[in-house]
Amino acid sequence: MDGSKGHPKLTAGLDLGDRYSYLCLIDQENGEVMEEGRLRTSPKAFRRRFASEQPPMCIAIEAGTHSPWVSRVLEECGHEVLVANARKLRLIYSNKRKTDEIDAENLARLARVDPKLLYPLRHRGEESQAHMALIRSREALVSSRTQLVNHVRGAVKSFGHRLPKCPARSFHKRASEHIPEALRPALGPILEQIGSLTERIRNYDRKLEAISKEHYPETDLLRQVEGIGPLTALTFVLTLEDPYRFERSRSVGAYLGLVPARDQSGDRDPQKRISKEGDEMLRRLLVGSAHYVLGPFGSDSDLRRHGEKVASRGGKNAKKRAVVVAVARKLCVLLHSLWITGEVYDPLHNARRREGLAA
Repeated sequence: MDGSKGHPKLTAGLDLGDRYSYLCLIDQENGEVMEEGRLRTSPKAFRRRFASEQPPMCIAIEAGTHSPWVSRVLEECGHEVLVANARKLRLIYSNKRKTDEIDAENLARLARVDPKLLYPLRHRGEESQAHMALIRSREALVSSRTQLVNHVRGAVKSFGHRLPKCPARSFHKRASEHIPEALRPALGPILEQIGSLTERIRNYDRKLEAISKEHYPETDLLRQVEGIGPLTALTFVLTLEDPYRFERSRSVGAYLGLVPARDQSGDRDPQKRISKEGDEMLRRLLVGSAHYVLGPFGSDSDLRRHGEKVASRGGKNAKKRAVVVAVARKLCVLLHSLWITGEVYDPLHNARRREGLAA
């Protein structure tokens, strides 16, 4: 016997706020609003509201600060959760009448009509999210150190001097002897802070290296590629989390925003820059790796040859296009393929295959 007989199947929209969230329940069959209201944005309040709800609902929420833990709590309560890609929902962010109640109803109606309209995302697991927090905390320290280094260099320039070029990790030591005497009271504490940040960044690097070895041995497969260090490999693994969610390795480049955006209409199909969707930090790390592959220290490889080929086609912007669009995107494909297959990396695999066919 169907225990849910007599209970309409509901679809829910939840507009998540920092303190309160707004809920809209609509009937899956006729689209009528069955319930509206708000509840406190806390795990306890969500469990109390949704744990006993039968039959299970389809609940749409927007990606945001609270969406990772909210999606986990709702799934624990037995419901299907759709995490909507906020960048895709013009119906919500461009609405002339935008309120939390309207947003919740629009989420529910989109989920009822066709979940694909929400461009649903998948959140990381709790452990992966905690490990990614370490990477982002390290990134915050690096950003702070960069700002302080720029401040010191700018202050010294204003006195008619210049500091020598050096890596940020050794800046506090190299710069100290070149600071004008008049600026030492102002910049001395800043140099001490830069040194402290550098040591903390090193501590994060050691933690991330240990996490990679203990929890993510697959990062060793990715680090076979020249230019891919422990930070980039771990960020790649944590961002994708499950490599089998992509049917083709080529899809990873689009997922990370390394393919050109499209704005095609009729005969009009202008060439646009990369979409820059997906994780910005990972995209920046991959572009940095691509720069290394094409740089003076990069060795001969299929990636380097491909980048040089693209760079030779155009003018002054060709090098940039080669790095961002061609090499970084191919790097995504390569890393995903190595992760899936577990193969030993051969930097000149394609070149040797072409030579064999030519022979």
